[in-house]
Amino acid sequence: MKHTVTLRNGDQVPALGIGTWYLGEDRTKRKQELESLKEGVHAGMTLIDTAEMYGSGKAELLVKEAMRDILKEMKREELYLVSKVLPNHAGKGRIETALDNTLMRMGVEQLDLYLYHWRGSYPLEETVAEFERVKKAGKIKEWGVSNFDIDDMEELWETPGGQNCLVNQVLYHTGSRGIEYSLLPWMREHEVALMSYCPLAQAGTLKRGLMTHPVLVGLAEKYNATVEQIMLAWNIRDGYTIAIPRSGKAEHTLQNAGADLITLSEEDYQAIDRAFPKPVRKEYLDMQ
Repeated sequence: MKHTVTLRNGDQVPALGIGTWYLGEDRTKRKQELESLKEGVHAGMTLIDTAEMYGSGKAELLVKEAMRDILKEMKREELYLVSKVLPNHAGKGRIETALDNTLMRMGVEQLDLYLYHWRGSYPLEETVAEFERVKKAGKIKEWGVSNFDIDDMEELWETPGGQNCLVNQVLYHTGSRGIEYSLLPWMREHEVALMSYCPLAQAGTLKRGLMTHPVLVGLAEKYNATVEQIMLAWNIRDGYTIAIPRSGKAEHTLQNAGADLITLSEEDYQAIDRAFPKPVRKEYLDMQ
């Protein structure tokens, strides 16, 4: 892919990856979902994001099944596999058990990135120590967090080992720009990459007419593209953001991959800014 992100540890990953939220839960859709994953990887979307929460492990099992075919043509190190641990599994000894179950479901010996899905009741010191322990054991290459706001990130940075956090995965799309006020500048300053989930506002309540907005529709016409492709091209515009759109259909996944070919102009960005203004005050994280 043309658009890539170089993480603080030197790893280079595609700016467009594949999300798996809600995938693997309906047996009648399994064949098309497997095809969607495989076609996405073949198109260069070699980062796959999943979580133990998704379908209670069913998404991880779907990834394992897709990889049986993918790894016939690619090496494991050409993929970047991400999963997430639930807050109630983020304590001493519990992270490793959850991780072992994830590794078993995904059929791999190591994750490239393991994320704390959202903050729970365990002290950050305990969770970070466990992440560092399983990293030292070789079960994960790196770790990060998800749904952490700036206060959480600042506390994490003061926690022993917390500065090893590589990524923060939060909701971010054209119609939800709240993180740009304080969280995103902080992440840039501290070299924590942004992984944006729901970059196409799949969560529903935040769509707010995005797909029919005249500015986005006009840009789609200008570039002979879809509104979704314009939204993704905007999302990955800075070289520091990894977008992980989810789709259970190969044609939609390939359409997402096509956003890699679009480079918006400064005039386009200004038009989007006028239509969807940057935040002027602190806003809480959107999560749905």
